This record gives sequence, structure tokens and C-alpha cells, in this order.
Amino acid sequence: MTGRGIDQILPHPGNPTLFEPYADCAGDYVALAEAAHGPIPKPVDFAYVWGDARTELERRQPQCRLVNLETAVTASAEPMLKGINYKMNPANMPVLSAAGIEVCALANNHVLDWGTSGLIDTLENLHAAGIRTAGAGRNREEAGAPAIYPIPGGGRLLVFAFGSSTSGIPRNWAAAANRPGVNLLPDLSPRTLSAVAKQLRTKQRPGDIVVASVHWGGNWGYEIGAEETDFAHGLVEEAGVDLVHGHSSHHVKAIEVYRDRLILYGCGDFLDDYEGIVGEEGYRDDLVLLYFVSVRPSDGALAGLAMVPFQIRKFRLNRASPGDASWLRNVLTREGRKFGTAAEAEPDGALSLRWR
Repeated sequence: MTGRGIDQILPHPGNPTLFEPYADCAGDYVALAEAAHGPIPKPVDFAYVWGDARTELERRQPQCRLVNLETAVTASAEPMLKGINYKMNPANMPVLSAAGIEVCALANNHVLDWGTSGLIDTLENLHAAGIRTAGAGRNREEAGAPAIYPIPGGGRLLVFAFGSSTSGIPRNWAAAANRPGVNLLPDLSPRTLSAVAKQLRTKQRPGDIVVASVHWGGNWGYEIGAEETDFAHGLVEEAGVDLVHGHSSHHVKAIEVYRDRLILYGCGDFLDDYEGIVGEEGYRDDLVLLYFVSVRPSDGALAGLAMVPFQIRKFRLNRASPGDASWLRNVLTREGRKFGTAAEAEPDGALSLRWR
């Protein structure tokens, strides 16, 4: 989430006016972070917020970099009056390029925070920067279309993005035949799964690696409902999905490997402006993971998962301490026990996934 407070420390801060019950100025979130951990130099350069994560990305050189972008990229002054509205000034788009972001999933509960005009601005700004998108569009067809990323050797990575109202997406945000919006699932029922599977299968061809990026569930809590598990399993079995990229929770959740396919039920936040906000400290949302997923190009099966821990301090990603990395390892192992997964510490400070 590169909007709101983070937008204010970047080289081109947008209009800071907010329409929240908690704050009326985006600078208030900068002040909270500074009260917690000290002054943030302003303006920072575009690479600043990525901090040590940039070094790790350069070291590991992933073939594709995918995020759920949970902010509008617009200069619109007309918000949807929904309580919290995120936006980033389009002039700050280079912050995404600084991390080499190549695909953005947009089926979330903030992409229309500044209305349909803000959504269209977001699409145009991302596409102008060469970033592919999935999960939102000018109509239902565009919102449901995958982002297509070429894989060396002639294959393709297909990224489909879906939103669920369980994450707080208003139902009237659903894209329609002639209405911009998000690719919103009506529910997580077997009927919906069948429709999704049909949609995905028609777009696939041999050699494709298929990702389903799903924004679902609440912000806090480790529980994973049977509906989510059944839907994730169905995406693998019926829709040919090789990776389920789940998000919405502000903290990491359990990981499953099902039929040799990776299911991330909740990746947690990676970058946000929540520093200094109190109330849910037990979940340690300041501790985040960068996920490096390796799949076999021959069949899409999981070959390995490395996770690099970071801590958000002063709106910057810093390598996590050994103690904090251990805390994350323990949480992943505890929550993954029911799925037969565990996290193990690696000599370089990363975590790796072990599964049955």
C-alpha cells in the first residue's frame, strides 16, 4: 500500500485531505510513525521504502514480481465515502518501478476508493508504466481477464485476480458489462467455483503457469474457514491453478501445499502506513515476508518456497532481526500444522517451507 502516509513522504506528495473518522490529513499517519520510531527524512527517494527488500530482489532475481496493490493511483478529489480512502499521486508511480513490480492484482477493497474515475486513472497509470494488471477493469470482461507474462522458453504466466466481499469489497463495486469495477466473486460456493473454473480453463494453453490472486477474509485473525479451503482446493482441482495467492489479512496466515500446489491463505501486508497505530500488536503486522516461489515449468508443481522476513520501520523495509524471524517461523509452523507445513530457518536468515 503505497498511498496515504507513504505517498506523503515520496518526492511528489498528493493532496493529503482524508475523509476518515480517524484522521483528516494523510500526514497524520506520518506523524504516528515518527512518534513511534523517530523522524523520517522527507522527501525520500523512490527506492527508500523498499529498503533491504530491494537488495534481496536483486540477489534472487525472480522472473516475475507480483503484488496486490491496495491503493488507487489518481489525483481525483472525489472519494467514495466508505470510511477509509487510499490513493497515491500518479507522479509517484516510479516507486513501483523502483522495486521492479511487473504485475499488480487489483481486485481489492481500495482500488475504487476514489470512484470509477480513480479506477480508470489507476489502470492508465499502471499500464503507462509497463505494469500489467488483473482483477479490475472498465467492464466485466477486462476485470476478469488475466495478466499475461511471458516466461523464458516460450511459456506464459497467467495471473487472474478475484475479490470476495468477505474482505470488505462493496458488492456494488463488481464490474458489469458496461460498468467499471472489480472481478468480484458472488460467494465461495461450488456453483461460483464451477463458473470460475470454466472462465480460467478457456484462457489456458499447455505450458501455462496459472496464478489465482484472491482478496478474501478479514484483516485480523488466523482462522481459515472451510469455504476458503474448499474454494482454494477447487481452484487447483477444477480450474488448473498452480498457485493461490491469498491476501487481505494484515499479518501472515497458514500455508498449504495441496496436490503439489502452493496455497498462501494470507500473505500479510508487505508495505503500509500502519506504523504507530495501536490495537492489534499481538499479530505483529510490522513483520512481513517477501515470498520467492519456485515451480516446475513442466507441470506447475511447487519446487520450493523461500520467505525473507522484514520489519517495517520509518515506512521502510528493514531485514528482520533473528528474534523476529524466529517469531515468524513459529507462527507459520503453528498455523501450518493442520496442513502439514512448517517453516525452517536458513543460514542466510530466510525461511523455507517444509511440507508433507
